[in-house]
Amino acid sequence: MNKLKALLLSAFLSASTFGYSQIKLPRLISDGMVLQRDAKTKVWGWAAPQEKVTLAFNKKTYSATADKDGKWQITLPAQPAGGPFEMKFVASNNITVKDILFGDVWLCSGQSNMELTMARVKDRYANVVTKANNPNIRQFEVPDQFEFKQPKEDLSGGQWIKADQENILKFSAVGYFFATELYDKYKVPMGLINSALGGSPAEAWISEEALISFPTHYAEAQRFKDSSVISQIEAADRKANQEWHAQLNRTDEGLKGQWKNPALNDASWKQMNVPGYWADTELGRVNGSVWFRKEVELPRTAAGSPARLLLGRIVDADSVFINGVFVGTTSYQYPPRIYNVPASVLKEGKNVISVRVINQSGRGGFVTDKPYKLVLGQDSLDLTGPWKYKLGATMAPLSGQPPVRWKPTGLFNAMIAPLTNYTFKGVLWYQGESNTGNPTEYGRLMPTLIQDWRAKWNQANLPFILVQLANFMETTKTPVESNWAATRQAQLNTLSVPNTALAVAIDLGEWNDIHPLNKQDVGKRLALQAMRVAYGDKKVVASGPMLQSVKKDGNKLVLTFSDTGSGLMALGNKDLQYFAIAGPDKKFVWANAVIKGNTVEVWNEEIKNPVTVRYAWADNPEGANLYNKEKLPASPFEASVEVK
Repeated sequence: MNKLKALLLSAFLSASTFGYSQIKLPRLISDGMVLQRDAKTKVWGWAAPQEKVTLAFNKKTYSATADKDGKWQITLPAQPAGGPFEMKFVASNNITVKDILFGDVWLCSGQSNMELTMARVKDRYANVVTKANNPNIRQFEVPDQFEFKQPKEDLSGGQWIKADQENILKFSAVGYFFATELYDKYKVPMGLINSALGGSPAEAWISEEALISFPTHYAEAQRFKDSSVISQIEAADRKANQEWHAQLNRTDEGLKGQWKNPALNDASWKQMNVPGYWADTELGRVNGSVWFRKEVELPRTAAGSPARLLLGRIVDADSVFINGVFVGTTSYQYPPRIYNVPASVLKEGKNVISVRVINQSGRGGFVTDKPYKLVLGQDSLDLTGPWKYKLGATMAPLSGQPPVRWKPTGLFNAMIAPLTNYTFKGVLWYQGESNTGNPTEYGRLMPTLIQDWRAKWNQANLPFILVQLANFMETTKTPVESNWAATRQAQLNTLSVPNTALAVAIDLGEWNDIHPLNKQDVGKRLALQAMRVAYGDKKVVASGPMLQSVKKDGNKLVLTFSDTGSGLMALGNKDLQYFAIAGPDKKFVWANAVIKGNTVEVWNEEIKNPVTVRYAWADNPEGANLYNKEKLPASPFEASVEVK
């Protein structure tokens, strides 16, 4: 036994000393990968220290020797687009990587609107999903992880997949539509590396050294290097969440009384119109659980047939029953509620839909201006209008702090650092919603992030294309201050960094959904910008009008624009909307605006000394209609004349 222990200890020490006794490749270097064409390309990995690694590729042989830490790297000469190829790595073991393409590789990063998959938008783009079958468009999804102690060298998982019927629903929707546009134009393979995480702020994606100029974020990054801090926070959050829901379930009268039962006598229940929020009823602004019930009459043809139940969006969580049978649940407020109803559930005559809604904080209920219906083949039954409701349990709001995974530098270390040996054509960035609380700081964070990533890739002009925040939340009738507008201005200002571009999306959002479904036009507008900044196509009209200068002419401000394409236009042949001006007091009022060639004249007779102009300055500037004739929208802006 002692001899066996000694042998095991010797083997452990040997493995610890040498790191790897056999060649090992990073997750990215794997079957089906897309490598960047027309550029020197690195392949890398690990082996025993000083071990020779040989690579056979395309009838040529390359070699490298692992350093004292077992790391090795081979740089391939630039390759034209094409494939498929194989790479055979030989050391003390052999590894063959198959089905390799050379094309253009794009890093897709940011938060949930980049992460959002084709599965989420499949109903809107059913025809696109059905026809998807392009093995030359591929994606690698980076696992969602964080790390604070140091940058990781490899990913914990992930694989290359093709845009086919088996995998299309896993693709980033923005990424897929972007890649489709470029493939159709250039006919070269497209590789997408999807490294995005919902809710993440920009500072989470920046390296530790680049965060030094942001002392608060830098200090927080240092704090989270202590694993015990993370463990304590996560344990406390888990405990608070578990205790809150346990108490809710213990006290919920609806669970005790089986309110999902279709035979329940609900004559004493109150009525509320759905969609809507129970804060607007006599219940008021309570948190906890509220049960809803609705009876629907169905014809004989509906009995024994499958159906789909659409319940818009619900704040926060829901469990849904039809005739007492559980048909679906969603644990947080953002996903659309689309539940498949098995064929055995529906019956002729009376059917009862019961919904348990759990609200942890804020206003609970059913989001307005969303679909609420029962879909029966080609027909549908409208479910809006009166529903019965009753309070199940009242709870104190469930409070908590932002998740640890969003803390500064954690996502860079785990989800970006392992990618820095890979060569990219450019970066697509859709993020900003989580930084709207401090637009001024965001205006510094984004140039820092871009410069940081370019330094890590040693690509000083790596194309970087941002999506500007879409329109969101309620519209307003008077000029207002808006953090969302100020964040859009910060994104616009980022264009001062060379080789960057901006896809404007103020007409692609939804007032009641931070995750708008129109991802196709976002992808198309990103592709237009890529054609210009990454592919050098100077003829393409890639953008809507961009403000160049503001000059004063009496009581008017004269605005000059670039990217006017075939000319400026007011979409819908209406008067220009959403311009506001102010004098030195910065009190904004709506302004008249007319197009004169490639300029726009803006004025209000009450403002004799206009100094500052705003366009589309609101959370949701619905109706802003300055476009070029290619129907690309102008970016929102604030600008002032120079005061001499």
